[in-house]
Amino acid sequence: MGEIEMYKGTALALKTLIEYSVDSIVSKTLIDTKAGTITLFAFDAGQGLSEHAAPYDAVVQIIDGNAEITIGGNAVHANEGNMVIMPANVPHALQAISRFKMLLTMIRA
Repeated sequence: MGEIEMYKGTALALKTLIEYSVDSIVSKTLIDTKAGTITLFAFDAGQGLSEHAAPYDAVVQIIDGNAEITIGGNAVHANEGNMVIMPANVPHALQAISRFKMLLTMIRA
């Protein structure tokens, strides 16, 4: 049984499924299907993703810490418990204000 299979049918504590790594970004894909993906990320403070765009909508849910997400040139500060919807084909970037963990859901149209 693969690691992802053992998660099915259980209540998951998202914060505990991924750990921080010094000066790094760590990711763990939970679901990857034709319909989309769900991926956990852990960003050390100061780490980020440079501006890019995706051909489908994406939802970021902050599960620990806080980040600045820039969407189409507009900065959004997101804290634990916040959700940010990033529209398809609009450039966006992420920057860790402090260490933060997020759940990224991408829905393919």
